[in-house]
Amino acid sequence: MTHPVHTSASSDSDARRPLAPDTSRLDDRSARAWTESMAVRSLGAGRYAVESQSGATYMVNLSRSDCTCPDHEIRGERCKHLRRVAIEVTEGRVPPPGKKRADCAGCGRESFVPENGPELCGDCWLERGDLATDKETGDTVVVYRLTEELAHERYIEAADSTVADYPKNEGYPSDDPVVEVVYPFSDDADANLDERPRYAFPYSRLAVRDQMLIE
Repeated sequence: MTHPVHTSASSDSDARRPLAPDTSRLDDRSARAWTESMAVRSLGAGRYAVESQSGATYMVNLSRSDCTCPDHEIRGERCKHLRRVAIEVTEGRVPPPGKKRADCAGCGRESFVPENGPELCGDCWLERGDLATDKETGDTVVVYRLTEELAHERYIEAADSTVADYPKNEGYPSDDPVVEVVYPFSDDADANLDERPRYAFPYSRLAVRDQMLIE
């Protein structure tokens, strides 16, 4: 199966510092982006605060390739601040657009996780078709989708309880992301995932395998 690559996260830049590759073949703005002492801090939604070597702070919107510095606003150049943010994102120093720094709900490591949606790192993310084992029964299940709901938020009408309060889910975190699964070996063997009944599980109840069902 293919998952996003897990990125080991470090803290945002609290102090200005230089980065030092061989810049002899770079244009002036690129070289300054690498070598000048700057501090980059993620603000979310693809926006970053960049404290420049001069002490001035500019706002960069990486998703829109925009910066509030004069070099960009007046001259229309792709300034050193935009380039520096791109460098730090590429090197895994600050979260890329759409991500934030948080402890992964799956493995507990500090990671870059989605700003909106399940707080899972790339190693713990689930895709449609992933195979997993139900830790309570040993049954094989197939992931239908990873939802944005938490176990204490998802109500199961047939059981008149939330996923968290369902008896077999006792002991699993109530703030686990909810995963919808299907049973691949029940009913019609030829039925696809969309045609099978779906069941809501807390994420921690599933032991994910390094395999995927090909629909």
